[in-house]
Amino acid sequence: MKRGEILALLGSNGVGKTTAVKILTTLLKPDSGSVTVNGFDFTSNPDHVRQAISLTGQFTAVDEVLTGRENLIMIAKLRYLKNPRLVADDMLKRFGLTEAAVRKASTYSGGMRRRLDISLSLVGKPQIVFLTPIFG
Repeated sequence: MKRGEILALLGSNGVGKTTAVKILTTLLKPDSGSVTVNGFDFTSNPDHVRQAISLTGQFTAVDEVLTGRENLIMIAKLRYLKNPRLVADDMLKRFGLTEAAVRKASTYSGGMRRRLDISLSLVGKPQIVFLTPIFG
């Protein structure tokens, strides 16, 4: 894949879509072959691979006790970004969540929660973002 491209991984149940994502996210070692993510070898540089990717799962992974803004600030701090509040405000604006920023995530609609979840995955500008579920 080239920068800016989007790849969809489609297939029937049981063909290995989830296994492939687990391998690409360093959660599972391949039985054979080699894996390179963003130029880093999976086995010799797993930390570099993990720094280059982000994964948004099938179910939202937001902290529902925190506000949308607090969720984003927390992730920015965990990624050691400068100006976490500025990062949070930018993501809230990009995802149309500015008005709901001070509300607890538990009060968000399903769609708003999903937008917050995806925005959390994009904090720190990872090189590769995996969005699941992968349909099949």
